[in-house]
Amino acid sequence: MSLITARDLSVSHGRRQVLRGVNISIDPGEIVTIVGPNGSGKSTLLRALLGMLRVSGQISRKPGLVVGYVPQKLALDRSLPMPVSCFLNLPTRHSPAKQAEVLRRVGVPDIARQQVAELSGGQFQRVLLARALLARPDLLVLDEPTQGLDQNGEAAFYRLIEAVRREMGVAVLMVSHDLHVVMSASDRVICLNGHVCCEGTPHVVRDAPEYRALFGQGTQGALALYQHEHDHAHHDCDHDHAAKKDIAHAG
Repeated sequence: MSLITARDLSVSHGRRQVLRGVNISIDPGEIVTIVGPNGSGKSTLLRALLGMLRVSGQISRKPGLVVGYVPQKLALDRSLPMPVSCFLNLPTRHSPAKQAEVLRRVGVPDIARQQVAELSGGQFQRVLLARALLARPDLLVLDEPTQGLDQNGEAAFYRLIEAVRREMGVAVLMVSHDLHVVMSASDRVICLNGHVCCEGTPHVVRDAPEYRALFGQGTQGALALYQHEHDHAHHDCDHDHAAKKDIAHAG
């Protein structure tokens, strides 16, 4: 059974339709990445799936589904005197042992007493992840979790996400602009531009005409590190097979 499924999902902000006719499902244990240009509705889709927006269409969730959410931005005054241990207790209190376990799992085991204001960008992202994992989620939702990190920091964070999935069995749904890194860490990629343009394993999406139309020919190396035994993608319209083959060869 899928953890969460949306059928014919549409969202409007005033008179502007941001999403239309989106069909998406997330299965247990998989890592799914949503990519798309600015204004394509990526963050809106996450908020809709989490029940934070009024939508048309149908959204169904597995009974008892627990979601851990790492937002794109957190309205937190990092200059406030607040140690990491106190931050992890917002809004639900957790034992020091549980805090220590998740901090170890995300690779920052010795910072519970450190002030949030003293954390680097990479450390703070890991603390946000630890906070989300304290709920023992079935589904981890991350909205551009590596904003502000350099390329090495991005790569390290996505390796961490893969390790968390492997150790905890949690499914991951994330939005990212980091095409050169994040796709190699994904089981499935959904290319969004107000609707689902194409979807499938990363190396298949790379060769999809819709993806190339949005991101250009310079993306052909973005997925070079990814290898997968499956080779299946879904497109929202029919394409000539020979044309697709030509595009693939051009990469």
